Amino acid sequence: MHGFVSNVLGDKGSQVYAIAPSVTVRQAVAEMNEKGVGALLVVDRDEQPLGIFSERDVLRRVVGEGRDPLHTRVADVMTHDLIVVSPSTTVSEAMAVMTQSRCRHLPVMDSGRLAGMVSIGDLTRWVSLTQEVEIQHLVDYITGRHPA
Repeated sequence: MHGFVSNVLGDKGSQVYAIAPSVTVRQAVAEMNEKGVGALLVVDRDEQPLGIFSERDVLRRVVGEGRDPLHTRVADVMTHDLIVVSPSTTVSEAMAVMTQSRCRHLPVMDSGRLAGMVSIGDLTRWVSLTQEVEIQHLVDYITGRHPA
């Protein structure tokens, strides 16, 4: 077991980069580049999630369809069907959701409130860190450096 999404958020932080649906694709891409992220949450005035805008949306719905990024609004090309998890979702469950849904970012909602967002990179990093700790405990146990 690798813990819960809440553990990942506790480690990486709960910062979510978000934009309004009226923002142009060009502005959204500039924001993604500035923040070094692959997706932005699209929120309404009350900070409630409306969708997500990702690199995949840029490739498929902007470049692939020949749209002008300077004049296309994020609302017109974002992914509307938002898949979310809760802080109590296990890391393994979140990774399975991402695999089945073919998505790389999951908003984390807690009682209807945005609690953060995790990416497949965040989850993979967390699994790697927890495995390193588990391996070190086993090595210590086998070599006698671990209390019985």
